[in-house]
Amino acid sequence: MNTSISARELFDQLQQSLALRWLAGRSGKDLRTDRNDITSKRPSLAGYLNVIHPNKVQILGLAELAWLDRLDARLRWENIAKIIEQQPLALVISQEQACPTDLKEACEEANIALWVSGKRGFECLNLLQHFLSNRLAPQTTLHGVFMEIFSFGVLITGEAGAGKSELALELISRGHRLVADDAPEFTQITPSILEGSCPPLLQDMLEVRGLGIMNIRQMFGDTSVKTSKYLKMIVNLMHYGNNHNDANFRLTGTASSKRVLDMDIPVFHLPVAPGRNLAVLTEVAVRLQILRQQGKDPANDFMVRHQMLLDNTDHAS
Repeated sequence: MNTSISARELFDQLQQSLALRWLAGRSGKDLRTDRNDITSKRPSLAGYLNVIHPNKVQILGLAELAWLDRLDARLRWENIAKIIEQQPLALVISQEQACPTDLKEACEEANIALWVSGKRGFECLNLLQHFLSNRLAPQTTLHGVFMEIFSFGVLITGEAGAGKSELALELISRGHRLVADDAPEFTQITPSILEGSCPPLLQDMLEVRGLGIMNIRQMFGDTSVKTSKYLKMIVNLMHYGNNHNDANFRLTGTASSKRVLDMDIPVFHLPVAPGRNLAVLTEVAVRLQILRQQGKDPANDFMVRHQMLLDNTDHAS
């Protein structure tokens, strides 16, 4: 899990896209920012120069440098001192503007990374925020096969030997796509979005007992795999039991939810038994979840109809 990042790592990752040059403060290359430090103390991962509520990466555009130039010598020195005291991960001057000598000297003395970018301020802001929010977002790894089914991100889980890989293989043959087998990684990129992806080692691979490891891209083509997908639901394979003949189970199923990081993900429990077409059942479970997101619940509709029938029967008698 990526819980922190150093100034050097951030520079290396964005040097090309932001056209960055390291101007001063190279000794601060190992300064790190931590996810917990950001969420508890900082209003933003990256933003324009803010002396009162400083961002972790401070961007100095045309307006910010013009503001510094308008200050008298004492106020200018005080504000530069406040910026340095907050120990930002880096300062970024946009549009290849000339760097003020006193700011450069202050960064060099305090070991604060000072970069110059060829991009405009809002371009720096967008790229920095997007990169940092993804790089430092909460992450977890879940066991199962992550698939795209009808444009839905679906994690297939279950005990060893339940048939997860066989189900995934059949779904792939029906035109759905593999994201990750065995250990998909999930990142909470926003409070309401969990993005699942595949570790580089397992990319395009699927392991099926008796067949071994297969490269799905090579066997089924480029359209059979996808690099990432948002997690929308979980299909959990379970052994068929006597309780699954219960009337309530047959009417409403065993839908529940699972807490993944800070989100509750809907779970459909599918009993596994000889003769059951799990691929079709999984597809129907996805369609059912789509209907529920639209405010439609067939089981509830049936119970409403049943109650209306009972009420009409009572009135007739």
